Parts: sequence; C-alpha cells; structure tokens
Amino acid sequence: MDLILQSIAKHVTLTKEEQKTVIDAFVMARYPAKTILLKEGEVCESSVFVLSGILRHYIINDQATEHTISFAAQGWWVADMYSFLSQNPGNSYIEVIEDSIVMSLSREKQLELFDKVPKMERYFRVLIERSLVANQQRLMDNLSLPAEVRYTRFLERFPEIKYCLPQKQIASYLGVTPEFFSKMKKKMLTGK
Repeated sequence: MDLILQSIAKHVTLTKEEQKTVIDAFVMARYPAKTILLKEGEVCESSVFVLSGILRHYIINDQATEHTISFAAQGWWVADMYSFLSQNPGNSYIEVIEDSIVMSLSREKQLELFDKVPKMERYFRVLIERSLVANQQRLMDNLSLPAEVRYTRFLERFPEIKYCLPQKQIASYLGVTPEFFSKMKKKMLTGK
C-alpha cells in the first residue's frame, strides 16, 4: 500500500488522515497469471494500480488479431478509460500476464475521493495528462518511426518487464507480426 501513497506523493501532499481516506477507498486483490479482469462488452468498474506483477490492456479486431494498447507493471495504472469514465461497456480486455497484486478503485469511490480529498482530483488530472501525452507520442511513433526504433523505445520505457513478456505480445504492442518481430530482433542482434 505504500507504493500507491508514494505514487500520489509525487504529485500531491496528503495528510495522514487523507492518506487513510484514500487507502480505504481501494480494494486489494491477488490474481494469478492468465486471469482476465475485463472483457469486451463489459463495463470497466475499476481503475487498477499494480503493486506487483504485470497486466496487459488490449483489443481484438475482426480478424481475431490482438493489439496491445499498454502494459502495466509495478507502480502503473491500467483501465479501459472510455468505459471507466463513461460507465458504458468497453471494447477492450485487461489480462494478468504475471501473478499480480493490485489495488482497485471503483469509479464511484474515485468520485467520492474527489469530494473528500480534493487533492486526488489533481493527482488523477496529472496522470491523465501524462497518459494523453504518452499515447499521442506512441501514435506519432507508430506512424512515423521504423519498427526497430519503436522496439528500442519500448525497451527504454519498460526495462523492468521486457524479459517477462511473451514475444508475440511485444510484437502486438509494436504493431508488427510475431514473425517480423523475430526477424527484426535477430537482425538487430547480429547486425545483418
């Protein structure tokens, strides 16, 4: 639980009483690998903060191809933001990649926190702004950079999890086929 308070403390300062109010709003849970926390067509009831483990947020297109939107490792948040904020059914999945311990915050509890601890509204605003910038940069990278450069940036962004992920999920995140990814990695390692 200290990890969530450390994350919050990077952006706002809470009193001990506010910290308790915040922690009380969360529900802690453990999930084994391969657990699906959210499926297409469901409402994303909670935003999830990862204490340990790795989660993956992805969609499946009409050709049954998975497209990874994001990964969430220790200290990161994950949710289908459209569904979470609107409380309408979403079109994405959230899967546990590695046994995980998470803290979930329901939309209802989040809104209550905004009233009880107004500093939390600033905290989440900062997170959303950073997420917007990161997603815009990733979109521009995907449109303008070769796969090798995107992979190098992936390694820089996720140094702690790059060895824990299946290669096909990394390929999915980069927007390439697993076969292309394998050849690209080989070429990058051998220089040929």
